[in-house]
Amino acid sequence: MNIEDTIFALASGKGRAGISVIRLSGFAAGAALSSLCNDDLPIPRQAKWTSLVNSKGDILDNGIVLWFPSPASFTGEDVVELHVHGGNAVINAILKALSVMPGLRQAEPGEFSRRAFENGKMDLTAAEGLADLIEAETEAQRKQAQRQSRGELGRLYDGWRENLIRAQALSEANIDFSDEDIPDDLTDEAIYIAAQTLEEIAKHLNDAHRGERLRAGLSLAIIGPPNAGKSCLLNRLAKRDVAIVSDIAGTTRDIIEVQLDIGGFPVTAADTAGLREAGDKIETEGIRRARERAEDADMKMVVFDASDVRAAAALDPLTLELIDSNTLVIFNKCDEPHSILPDQVKNHPVLVLSAKTGEGFDALLVAMQDLASKLLAGDSGPSLTRYRHRDALKDCLNSLERAIVVGEAELMGEDLRLAVRSLGRITGRIDVEDILDVIFSKFCIGK
Repeated sequence: MNIEDTIFALASGKGRAGISVIRLSGFAAGAALSSLCNDDLPIPRQAKWTSLVNSKGDILDNGIVLWFPSPASFTGEDVVELHVHGGNAVINAILKALSVMPGLRQAEPGEFSRRAFENGKMDLTAAEGLADLIEAETEAQRKQAQRQSRGELGRLYDGWRENLIRAQALSEANIDFSDEDIPDDLTDEAIYIAAQTLEEIAKHLNDAHRGERLRAGLSLAIIGPPNAGKSCLLNRLAKRDVAIVSDIAGTTRDIIEVQLDIGGFPVTAADTAGLREAGDKIETEGIRRARERAEDADMKMVVFDASDVRAAAALDPLTLELIDSNTLVIFNKCDEPHSILPDQVKNHPVLVLSAKTGEGFDALLVAMQDLASKLLAGDSGPSLTRYRHRDALKDCLNSLERAIVVGEAELMGEDLRLAVRSLGRITGRIDVEDILDVIFSKFCIGK
């Protein structure tokens, strides 16, 4: 990846569209625009309608062009945007015309955003937030990614880093100026700053992985005895037939997953094999997987057959033992004749519904949204969204714990330096060359 080159790429989605955007960035972007328009550069940041031509003078398309001279651009370099008609032939003709111009080449995935990072337009957390924003599928994911892409997470970490740099300076003043007349309480102030920052970072880490859960989506396991209507319920949640529905017990043997948007929260729902004493090796494996999925899931939905209930004590014990605080208890098939149902099971309120007719389904959706909201609720601060952030913060925490109790100024200064370095790795202030390729290679081309 040579940052001296001028790069270009289709920045909008592939395929036919009314309008597509082609982006250029680099020192030759202005010359390329002049050549395409066969005219002088337009007024910066003002849209201009013009014809685009190739080196032979053939008109390729009519469209809108924008000129963003350095440094007031997304990448911090000279940037050009071409808003043209979105047909494949038009796009290919313009890209071909750009490819033969000197100093220009096709951009690699994430190269525009990487240049923005290299030129100080964003830190690594903002770049990751931008990637999450592009991938966001629900409203809650969009809001979280938007906050991070605006730099809120980076500003939080930079604030801690600046505090620790001050603490490091105070601790080292006793070493560098030991013969000078300096205050005696500098070490105490450094320890106070380190302890306060440690407390804030520990609170930030104690978040039940809410940011990571929201980014990846909550997992929901639908469990219960055979013939309780779990597959029918999954189909109604998905609004399509994704699972086979049958009156034959043991029809579902492997796990079937579907992506859901529950009130703006992303949820991956999994239909599992009915829990019972298995009749063959295949069903035994399906039941083992069902139990494993239930134990690992963020949310559970236990489903009982309302038409087969005598009393709460008669409920399937294999299912009952999997109920925990993040479980919704459902009695399905309320459209069929049934006896009096319990109001609670293991201190959980009961939801009565029919996956077949939809009766009671709205109440289930509200309960699912409330549970997802509870699992993902946090304070008003920005959320920690990636394991690499968490890993670096733990390293920082360990360094601060040592710094507070070490006693000697030289060792305290070294531990504070390591803490500062850990925070710098998150935002990209220092020592991140080894992770840049990993981060930006996951972007789409043109971003």
